[in-house]
Parts: sequence; structure tokens; C-alpha cells
Amino acid sequence: MSLPMDQRRLLGAFLRARREALSPAVVGQPPGAHGRRRTPGLRREEVAQLGGLSTTWYTWVEQGRDIALSAAALARLAEALRLNPAERAYLFELTRRRDPAVPAAAREPAAAPPELLDTLATLSVPAYLLDRLWQARGWNEAAGRLFAPWLDSGEPCLLRFVFLHEAARQFIVDWEERARRLLAEFRADTGHNPDDPAMADLVRDLRRHSPDFAMFWNDHAVLAREGGLRTFAHPEDGRLRYEQVTFVPATQPDHKLVVLLPR
Repeated sequence: MSLPMDQRRLLGAFLRARREALSPAVVGQPPGAHGRRRTPGLRREEVAQLGGLSTTWYTWVEQGRDIALSAAALARLAEALRLNPAERAYLFELTRRRDPAVPAAAREPAAAPPELLDTLATLSVPAYLLDRLWQARGWNEAAGRLFAPWLDSGEPCLLRFVFLHEAARQFIVDWEERARRLLAEFRADTGHNPDDPAMADLVRDLRRHSPDFAMFWNDHAVLAREGGLRTFAHPEDGRLRYEQVTFVPATQPDHKLVVLLPR
């Protein structure tokens, strides 16, 4: 896939800036190594050597030439330039490539960020936090009451509750429409992490145990988690209507903060 000229120029400028900002000492180069430096930071050939890359290839990338950019080579380049997570993500977004590194989150669930849990506690309306597998990682008192059929069931995963628990069909008004939409939103998430083994296991298990999930999954519908009107038949409070708003925390993009505003 060839990048437009403007993006190639942006890529070259970004790499040059990161190269020039990288102190030789950080990568183990002693002061004065390889003679007097005419530019700050590392030389192009030093970056190429650190990444096990061709100096010519790296030079052409910085110059914005239209050349092949494999995900593996970009990963080595990210390591050579000591890119932080945000910089690495920017590199792969800019080049329209998928980072081959499997994030730690794909191996085991991370602890819910304390600042997000603190945010939940400050809200008076129902609010809860989902991780990348759509498991509830935290909720406030209002959400605990509203979603008692789910949160008291012992099933942390929203998808598993919706498709495998009979109580969900009674609690969620227009269950089929909502279930189809939830699944389309989850499919969009799987597109961001196609090599995530935990996501694959979740889909495989739900397809095996829920005929509805298997049928809806085969529709291949994809939607963003846009929010909108949500109606519930609460076992104690009767029919309740909310406007759902979903936020993606900048510091934890694999989580979702879901807030429901009474209507």
C-alpha cells in the first residue's frame, strides 16, 4: 500500500525529529563516539544499525520516498528510536500498518486505572467501565442499582450476560435489536485487535453456546459505539429510559466509560 506524498513527508519529519532528539548516550554510544557530530542526536546509519535495517532504506524513509514499509521493519525502527507507546502508535497509524507487537493487555487483564474508578465515584448518574473484552471493571452506586440483573449475576462480561443469561432478555427492552447492535459494536473492536487471542476465545465460546450470537455474528455488521436511547425493564423500578454516552479514555484507549443520562 503506497502512502500519499503528504503522509510520507510527515513520516520523514517525525522520524528525523525523534532521531535528532535521541541522545547517543541513551543507546550506549560513548561521548565523542564516531568523531564530532554535525547534527544533534543519532546519525541515520546509527539508527539503521540499531534496528538491523539498511541505511539506504532508512534514509529513503526519512526523505519521504515511496518505498515498501513492512510492519516488521517499522517495529524494529520503533525500538531503535526508543519510541514511547503514543509515538509508536502514531508511527503505525501514519503508515497504515498494524503493529505486530501483541500488547500486554492481550495476555492478561490489566488493573482498572484508579483515575477512571475515581471518576465513576464522582458521577450521580449510572456509569460503568468496560475493558477491551467488555468486562465490567468498575461502576458507581447508581449503575449498581440499575444493572443489578447483570452485575449481581456474577458474570462480568456484558456480551456473555446479554447472550447467555435469560434475565437479559427480560431486562433489556427490544432485546434482539440491542443485542445485534452490541455485537456490531464489539466486531468493530475486534478489528482493532485482530490477533488478540482472548477476543478470539470469547467469540469462539459465544458462537458455540449461543445460537443467536452465532447468527448475528454471521451478519458481519459493524458499528461504532455511538450511544443513544436505552430502555430497561428494571425488576424493582419498572421501565427506565436513558441516553447513553460512551467515552474512550485517552490514557486507556482499550477501555470504555459508559454514562447513562435519565430521560
